[in-house]
Amino acid sequence: MEEIRTEQKSGGIAIGKAVLLKQPDLAAERREITAAETEKEQAAFRRAAEQVREALRPLARTNAIFAAHLDMAEDATLLQGVEEKIAAGKNAEWALEEETEELSGMLESLEDAYLRERAADVRDVCRRMMAALKGVSETSLRNITEKAILFAEELHPSDTAQMDFRYIRGMVTEKGGTTSHVAILARSLEIPALLGMEGILKKVREGEAVILDGKEGRLIFSPDAKTQAAYQEKQQAEKEVKRKLKEMNRLPAATTDGRQVVLFANAGSLRDIELAKKHGAEGIGLFRSEFLYMESSRFPTEQEQFEIYKQAAEMLKKPITIRTLDIGGDKNLPYYQFEKEENPFLGWRAIRFCLDMRDVFKTQLKAILRAAAFGDIRIMYPMIVSVEEFRKANAILEECKAELRERKLLFRESISTGIMVETPAAAFIAEELAKEADFFSIGTNDLTQYILAADRGNQKLTKLYSPFHPAVLRAVAKVIAAGHKEGKEVGMCGEFAADARAVPLLLGMGLDEFSMVSNEIAAVRYQVRGLAAKQTAELARRALAAGTEKEVRGLLER
Repeated sequence: MEEIRTEQKSGGIAIGKAVLLKQPDLAAERREITAAETEKEQAAFRRAAEQVREALRPLARTNAIFAAHLDMAEDATLLQGVEEKIAAGKNAEWALEEETEELSGMLESLEDAYLRERAADVRDVCRRMMAALKGVSETSLRNITEKAILFAEELHPSDTAQMDFRYIRGMVTEKGGTTSHVAILARSLEIPALLGMEGILKKVREGEAVILDGKEGRLIFSPDAKTQAAYQEKQQAEKEVKRKLKEMNRLPAATTDGRQVVLFANAGSLRDIELAKKHGAEGIGLFRSEFLYMESSRFPTEQEQFEIYKQAAEMLKKPITIRTLDIGGDKNLPYYQFEKEENPFLGWRAIRFCLDMRDVFKTQLKAILRAAAFGDIRIMYPMIVSVEEFRKANAILEECKAELRERKLLFRESISTGIMVETPAAAFIAEELAKEADFFSIGTNDLTQYILAADRGNQKLTKLYSPFHPAVLRAVAKVIAAGHKEGKEVGMCGEFAADARAVPLLLGMGLDEFSMVSNEIAAVRYQVRGLAAKQTAELARRALAAGTEKEVRGLLER
């Protein structure tokens, strides 16, 4: 018996035999071609691209991930880029490989982890095209007919399309992260997955018994009978807990003494909307609209955005808060050149970009206004630092309404507009902003790093970056109090909202709406239903009077 531990946690226990996925060699043949060969190479690439589109179309009808892949496979920028390289004297395989590296490299250079993972989607689509070009059959996973733990260097959405999840009980990869589509898929199917475990393929043998303990971050190879029996008991107990949590999906998130809050989900795609419904979300507290822009080869049109927002509203039939485009700085686009900035998180991004790029902003606002006629949609502006910015954004919104009236298009005249409170400036002037905004949503991820001047992506600053710091907690409490003074709802869409240690504290501060990754909703609902509002209010009072983070944590751990 051998055990490997990792800091990564994914939740859940899986028991099965190891299956090692061996990928075909898709390295490109690099060859210079003559002018006479150009048409032949371009024709070969077009056939390969069409073959991939044909394979994706049936998958795209029922899966938002593959719908996005189909869009990529139909993307004119990608297709033209390859054909231009062929015309410049490179064979089709070389041209495709080079175009893949350029597009994926651009995405991988971003600081945002979720957006970096989109590079894997570009590679997956282009990998399919390369396989078609080379006439290579992709590795099949359809022959797995017993409980298995799948091990691979990397897993792509196209691999998961072949999986029979009656038998795939867990997944382990050397590459990938918690925000990849494979990680998202694993969470949605409640399958334990440990991704990014370098060198793991050298430590596992095909067919050996494996236990994957996602909760503890353990892999146990060839477990003895005693260990196997113990984990089978744990697995059964875990199933019982999940069953009880699911039974609570339709119950309100109400404390023992009657205080009720709402539990929303964060989303960035239609697939996330599906997951939100499955996990009993009462709405979407944060719809990250920038992914529509990142996964496109150009600024998406009003009609394209309208259709996505409308579909989301009709699918959920509950409130959806759409955050307007949060792009710029560290989040680049393949079709728009941003100037290099020394401090991108403090740079030309989010509402600053939108107020300057009025045409782009208005296109999105008009799409949201139109979609709001089909569901309960509200608008949230990111990175606000002044009352003037909020007023300017709403003035542009009124211009959009006027233009839609002229076009005689259906839209919602009265739509709520709120602020994502994620800057110290917004927290300090929360009283003034609350007089004008319809709602607040606190973005603790950015708010914490701005207040503490600690880059949340810098591993060396992990100990400094903490939302339990008294300065952060007091800012959160100040925003909640300012909103309530004006009768406005205050939510939170940062990771802090789902932290089990923070939930009693936030309840005590008076937070109205908790928005989180959808699979965390059941656990937070269960926790809220076991708390008393009066006790959490006292806890919050004492925590806000604490002078150090250590004192705060001491109170929460009692």
